[in-house]
Amino acid sequence: MSRTPYPHPIVAREGWPYIALAVAVAAGVTAVGGWWSVPFWLIALFVLQFFRDPPRDAPAGERLVLAPADGRVISIETLRDPYAGGRESLRVSVFMNVFNVHSNRAPVDGRIERIDYFPGSFVNADLDKASEHNERNALLIRADDGSLVTCVQVAGLVARRILCYVKPGDMLHRGQRFGFIRFGSRVDVYLPPRSRLFVGPGEKVHATASLLAELPKAGDA
Repeated sequence: MSRTPYPHPIVAREGWPYIALAVAVAAGVTAVGGWWSVPFWLIALFVLQFFRDPPRDAPAGERLVLAPADGRVISIETLRDPYAGGRESLRVSVFMNVFNVHSNRAPVDGRIERIDYFPGSFVNADLDKASEHNERNALLIRADDGSLVTCVQVAGLVARRILCYVKPGDMLHRGQRFGFIRFGSRVDVYLPPRSRLFVGPGEKVHATASLLAELPKAGDA
């Protein structure tokens, strides 16, 4: 059984001004230049596809961790979570290129305990150092089973703004849209070290629809 916990806009509202501008420019060039407007319409189509936000059904099942973003798994590492007191964690990093959906969605059901924003640089989000040096926004989530899961929005080389629409104390449902990052970025998910992984480096995932992992049973974390 699956569920879609909230309505999706199909085209992300963050993109409406950009789409309107691109279409207006393309239409204006069409009016004066005819076929010379083709590249501008292609740009408008690119902007439209970048801001698409399709509905996704969240798989049902206890302790499941869903992909928070579309993209490619670029690394899986065991390290200490700097946002949760340095506890040992399993970090799964998903890189989004400019052709992926950039809507960010909750990986687990739970309550947000803390949100920490860090200004930083804008190196290529495909690099490991991006997790430590780039602009980022970290959500510390207490999952329904008591596990701590950290979900970090990381800006990339082109991305210049991280958007987050939730606050500490809010309840999240798996697959719920909580933010957006413009034009290429990554999302890091820190899990309890004994979590069971369903993905490996290099695999493509889709926000909400793809399973990243299963949280350990109580007492096994």
